[in-house]
Amino acid sequence: MPSATIKLFLIYGDPKRLRTAELSNWSGKAIAAPRTEFDELLARDEAVQSGVYILSGADPNTGAPLAYIGEAEVLRDRLKAHKGRDFWIQAFAFTSKDENLTKSHIRYLEGRLIEEAKLAGRFKLENGQASGARLPESDREDMEIFLGKIQQMLPVLGSELLTPVVATASDQRKPERLICAIKGLEAYGEQTSNGFVIFKGSKAVLADRPSAANQHPFVVSLRQQLIADGVLVQRDGYYEFTKDTEFTSPSAAAAVVHGGGANGLTAWKTIQGKTLKELGA
Repeated sequence: MPSATIKLFLIYGDPKRLRTAELSNWSGKAIAAPRTEFDELLARDEAVQSGVYILSGADPNTGAPLAYIGEAEVLRDRLKAHKGRDFWIQAFAFTSKDENLTKSHIRYLEGRLIEEAKLAGRFKLENGQASGARLPESDREDMEIFLGKIQQMLPVLGSELLTPVVATASDQRKPERLICAIKGLEAYGEQTSNGFVIFKGSKAVLADRPSAANQHPFVVSLRQQLIADGVLVQRDGYYEFTKDTEFTSPSAAAAVVHGGGANGLTAWKTIQGKTLKELGA
């Protein structure tokens, strides 16, 4: 992803309250606000423009991250209709400063945002399908650039909705692949900016350690949640990861593999046998 200069304007001086964002040499503009300042967002001039929007929060039944992605020719009118949805706590909207986003453009962007959010796999989506739109090749290329800018800005605004769990092959600083081995089983992963990722297909022990319930109850709870979510699936004598899964630290990731407490700095090693600690992580 190319380098960029982002200009953030904190309306009330608080980075979590109403804020706008712009990128140098880009005609788009972002505005974001917590639910508590939704009316202030709707009162802004940007809200009468056409654009795409994201509502993010958590599923009230499961606590899992949940989002809604939409488009509107007048953002204010469509966003007002979402006041009755109780799951969301943050709203993000993207529009154009030159007012050149047509209905076809925003329908295309909505469809692509849904695709990218599904690919990232961090959030469940309330609306998993979009009508989409067919665009001329030149317009499609312009909207792909617009989408790329949204992907750059969302993490700065406070959302990981479109951030891949695993670094893409095009990233210049690709982390080193690491191995965590126990009882003949191997898990593979890498460090990320958010913590640590265990790759799909990795293996974990089937039984928790006897001491885990008393000494490391969070590991037991975490493994149970991963099993309930279908991330850990029982095979012949072990669990297997069904998707790339992110953890807050190398130790949390290693603990799930081991079925009990683990020091991630020594449990994760390179193919050559160097630990994360020896790598200076």
